[in-house]
Amino acid sequence: MKKFSFKIEKELPNGIGRTGVITTPHGDIQTPAFVAVGTKGTVKSLTPEQVIEAGVQTIIANTYHLYLEPGDEEIKKMGGLHKVMNWKGPLMTDSGGFQVFSLGAALGRGISKILRKNEELLLPEADLDLEEPEKEAVRAKIDSDGVTFRSHIDGSAHYFTPEKSIDIQHNLGADIIFAFDECTSPHESLHYQKEALERTHRWAKRSLEHHQSLIRANGRIDGPALFGIVQGGRDEALRKESAEYIGSLPFDGFGIGGSFEKEDMDKAVEWCNSILPKNKPRHLLGIGEPEGLFMAVEKGCDLFDCVFPTRIARNGGIYTKVGKINLLNQKFRDDSGPLDPGCECYSCKNFTRSYVAHLFRAKEILGATLASIHNLHFIVTMVDGMREAIKNDSFEKYKKEFLGKYYG
Repeated sequence: MKKFSFKIEKELPNGIGRTGVITTPHGDIQTPAFVAVGTKGTVKSLTPEQVIEAGVQTIIANTYHLYLEPGDEEIKKMGGLHKVMNWKGPLMTDSGGFQVFSLGAALGRGISKILRKNEELLLPEADLDLEEPEKEAVRAKIDSDGVTFRSHIDGSAHYFTPEKSIDIQHNLGADIIFAFDECTSPHESLHYQKEALERTHRWAKRSLEHHQSLIRANGRIDGPALFGIVQGGRDEALRKESAEYIGSLPFDGFGIGGSFEKEDMDKAVEWCNSILPKNKPRHLLGIGEPEGLFMAVEKGCDLFDCVFPTRIARNGGIYTKVGKINLLNQKFRDDSGPLDPGCECYSCKNFTRSYVAHLFRAKEILGATLASIHNLHFIVTMVDGMREAIKNDSFEKYKKEFLGKYYG
């Protein structure tokens, strides 16, 4: 099996954005690349074959959810997450650290990955799909060594440490895993942000040391690769401090985590990527809208994941070249056109807006499937276009034309 590696192929004139290839034991990832979210070991409503047909190269699964159900040790007994999911390509798992945020400071407040100034709501927290009474029972409490979670399934208490997170991820068997971290609310004081950053740095070192000890104990040469996560909120000094420290440790790559204000996100990403080692891949966690993805690529990110394309799809939201539409609107009842004219995905080539709109009104599961196939294909194709534009020295032209039409 191939070992993990990363090679830069072409750079933007700014010297930060680039295309490249990440090699993993389960295949290569052409970067930049959008990573589909398979929270519980599945991209919701889609088979692996449908995900591949949409153009997705890699999936990221959620450590916290898989630990609770069916259990990481059970997945290991069954041959690992690749086998369980029937996913042949590269696979990632997060650390469970985002649940420190989504089940703690963010719970019930509508705070998520991206905020607009003076706003708190963009995405429902954590994609838990919980009813309101159930959410009241979910909590996360942090101490210096780890986090106590209350299961959203049965309310039972569980304790995650950096070592526990790494153990779980090794059991799951992904190609790329992440160090345990604390994602803080943007509403926390600067004092708390500093305290949380110091804790994240300690946890990063412990994650790395435990990961290396497991690699030695198992005699493995094929991974998994471990990414350290840069935090620091929206404070420039803290972000740069974190990038310096995390970048100095022998991680295989890096994640940029945190909750951002939309207007400041590009600055925070640039602060990090101007410091992080150039020869290692960078993953921007939880970003998936067109404008944000163009920014991420331009500012030097190689990978990015987000639930948004499939989440809005399950509610009738469809990406088109001229912006998002909602199939539940009355005007689409008699629209015989494809979801997005000119799109070559399975859904657009075979079904009409009126039919898929009917599926949503009739509460047929196929509606969510067809919409998800299209939305994933749309985002993946857009990112593929960025990669080709960098290679062809036409990134600025592609960006201007795409976003000008989309946000028109």
